[in-house]
Amino acid sequence: MFKGRKIIIATKHKKEKVISPLLEKKLGVKCIIPTGFDSDQFGTFTGEIERKYDPVKTARNKCLEAMKLYNYNLGIASEGSFGPHPSLYLIPADDEILIFIDKINELEIIVREISNETNFKEEIITNEVQLKDFANKVKFPSHAIIAKKSKNNFSKIEKGIHSWDRLMKVYDYYINKFKSVYLETDMRALYNPTRMKVIEKATLKLVEKINTYCPKCQTPGFGIVDFKNGLPCESCKYPTNSTLSYIYICQKCSYLKEQKYPNGKTSEDPMYCNRCNP
Repeated sequence: MFKGRKIIIATKHKKEKVISPLLEKKLGVKCIIPTGFDSDQFGTFTGEIERKYDPVKTARNKCLEAMKLYNYNLGIASEGSFGPHPSLYLIPADDEILIFIDKINELEIIVREISNETNFKEEIITNEVQLKDFANKVKFPSHAIIAKKSKNNFSKIEKGIHSWDRLMKVYDYYINKFKSVYLETDMRALYNPTRMKVIEKATLKLVEKINTYCPKCQTPGFGIVDFKNGLPCESCKYPTNSTLSYIYICQKCSYLKEQKYPNGKTSEDPMYCNRCNP
């Protein structure tokens, strides 16, 4: 279905470095990188251009816009979000959405990769000790830094700082003029190797989903759309909050499959049971 076709990658931040090799190897497609495509129009991490929609819709809009502008019927785009982990709360997370759209076959395949492997951080800096501590924590200079007067002040932004010489010059400018500088990690993929690895994991998940076919109609993208809790406790047999099954649904023929015990166990340790260990 995809072998030999050209696919456009809707990016301006070098995401093709990890996406292209996997798509070309696993799907047999030829990846095309658009020249001059402005993905920033859909929102920026620094906030000067607000993201208007949720990550899935933003990735979809980004992908469709690139396909329309450059006249391709196959496209892929990603959208990242950064903040507290949805289940670990106090730990920062990288939440990546990857969308694959095939207009010829009317397919839209989406995956999500959430990782606590991120250097996402922001801080107000007032002295060199703080500056060096922040830089070390965010893996500078292999990972770039952004500087502003304050979090929501976009009058002057220094992006892509990835050398100590430039960082010190920017620091001196802001300290001399404003007495402090607001620093944040540059989360654009080309300046953030850790994020690039998460995008690579998401791409692996995507090609695996694309290469999974509906048992009934053989449409690609037969994947998990929901799950059920209720794995029974090994001791009292009471349903726990652990996953009992995954639900798969085909987007073409609506064939539904429930896979029980997806984690390879038919019961849960009593320590995770609300009855045995309240």
